[in-house]
Amino acid sequence: MSLPPEPPKLIPLAYHDPAFMESVSARPLRILAEYLDPLMRLRRAGVGDTIVMFGSARIISREDATARLELLERGAPGQAAGTQKSTEAALRMARAAVEMSRYYEEARELARRITEWSMTLGGNPGRFVVCSGGGPGIMEAANRGATEAGGKSIGLNIELPHEQAPNTYISSELSFNFHYFFMRKLWFAQLAKALIVFPGGFGTLDELAEMLTLLQTKKVSGTNLVLIYGRRYWDEVVNWKAMVNWGMINEEEYGMLQFADTVDEAFERVRAGLEKNHMKVDLDWMS
Repeated sequence: MSLPPEPPKLIPLAYHDPAFMESVSARPLRILAEYLDPLMRLRRAGVGDTIVMFGSARIISREDATARLELLERGAPGQAAGTQKSTEAALRMARAAVEMSRYYEEARELARRITEWSMTLGGNPGRFVVCSGGGPGIMEAANRGATEAGGKSIGLNIELPHEQAPNTYISSELSFNFHYFFMRKLWFAQLAKALIVFPGGFGTLDELAEMLTLLQTKKVSGTNLVLIYGRRYWDEVVNWKAMVNWGMINEEEYGMLQFADTVDEAFERVRAGLEKNHMKVDLDWMS
C-alpha cells in the first residue's frame, strides 16, 4: 500500500520572505516603504514643517574636544622621532578640533533658540521642528539643542559602511533610518522651510547643492531660506561670487544665499524669514 503524499510545504507570503524583500525585484517596494513609513509617522506626530540643519559629523563638542587635547598634552615626553612626529600631528588635529568645536556649540544653541521660539506658535501641528541627518557632530548638536529646549526633533539617519548610528538626542518617535540617499533627501526637502548649513565636507556640500538646485529650478518654494553659517570656513571652501563673475549663476540666484557668523545673527535671519513667508502652515502634505 502506497503512503499518502506529504502535504505541500507552506510557502510564506512574499512580503514575509526576507530573501524576496531584499532582492533586486523588490527594490520598488523598499523605496516605497522609505516614503510611506516617514509619511505615516510624521503625520502621526503632527509635524507641520521643519528647519533642516546640516554640517559635518566630525565636529565634536567643546567638552570632548578639550578633553582629547588635554589627554594628548599629558602624553609621555621624550618620544622617538617617528612617534614624536605623529604626536605633533595628532596635537595639531586636536587643537583644530577645539577651534571647530565652536560650531557644535553654536549649532546646539541655535537649535535650542529656534525650538523655544517655535514652541510658542502652538503644537497642532508642530511648526519649524528641527531636523538633522541623525548622526554625530553638527547633527547631534542640532538634535541636542532642540531637546534641551524641551521640544521634539527629527533625525534622518542613513545606513553607511561605517555604520553611522542615530544620536541619542533625536525624539524616539521621529528617528528614521534610510538605505537610499535620494529618499532621505526627499524628506529633507519635503517639509523644510529653512536650511541652515554649518561647516562640513562632501556630504554637506552635496545636500546644500541639492537644495539650491531645487530652489533654482522652482521645485520647492522660492521663499525657503538657505543660511550659510560660518563665512570664515565657507568663503575659503566655496568662492560664491566667482560663480556669478563667470556667469554660472546670476545675481538673483546668488541672492538665494544668506550668511551669518553668530547665533544671534542666524536666529534673527531665520525668524524674520519664517515670519515673513511661512507663518501659514501648508497642510496639504498631511491630508
